[in-house]
Amino acid sequence: MAIAGREVLMLEAPPSAVELDRWRAKPDAELVDALPYIDDDYGNPRVKAEVDLLVEEEMKRSKRKPADFLKDLPPMPEQNFADNPMLLNEYKRVKASKPPIPLDMSRYGLEPPPLNKRNDVAAWRQALRTAQGLLQHQVLRIENLELMLKYSGDVWKQEIKHMEAFLSRLQNMARDYDEKIEAVNRERKIHQQNTGARLGALNAEWKELCEKNNSIYSAISELHVYIDEIKQNAKQFGSAELEKKMENPSA
Repeated sequence: MAIAGREVLMLEAPPSAVELDRWRAKPDAELVDALPYIDDDYGNPRVKAEVDLLVEEEMKRSKRKPADFLKDLPPMPEQNFADNPMLLNEYKRVKASKPPIPLDMSRYGLEPPPLNKRNDVAAWRQALRTAQGLLQHQVLRIENLELMLKYSGDVWKQEIKHMEAFLSRLQNMARDYDEKIEAVNRERKIHQQNTGARLGALNAEWKELCEKNNSIYSAISELHVYIDEIKQNAKQFGSAELEKKMENPSA
């Protein structure tokens, strides 16, 4: 089965809305906005030690155990063995951690009846049927060996040819996926590098504007001081003129 030139190995039902909600980020979740191709802070041993310390502290404060994280996974699908009671019994056995039932190998042994049944005709008939079954089994084995010697070479050649064709398809699919992954990674790297250069330019511009703002604030502060001095001088000069007029009213 192929869709748009791609081979489909397995079909799965789309996830339900409930399953999708479990894996969606919560509204209050912290957004990680790191750019792995340009952010190299974690390579700094000091930053790495600080991050590891924060992670350890968070793990100590967390009330969730490692097993609790599996609760967020979608539930396992229910198994239905209504049409196969043998699988149902085996499933119950494995679920209960019970050992498997040992195989009955008695029919594969060519043994005479026990001593206390040597005179029992039914016991001898059962032993005879077992011997006949074993003999027929050996006959079938010989026939299978003869057929294998006659046809196995061609059959295995065809099987190997099919397996090689299947392997070639899988390798082509893997190569296509690798190329797509490489293209995505290359695009991400170029985009992040361009973004990093843009962020660097914006950061430099921001620093320059901050320095200009600081210079403006400093100049404004100096102007305020200068204005206050002028006002103070003006008050002092006005008071001195007023005193002169009071001393010399005829002037």
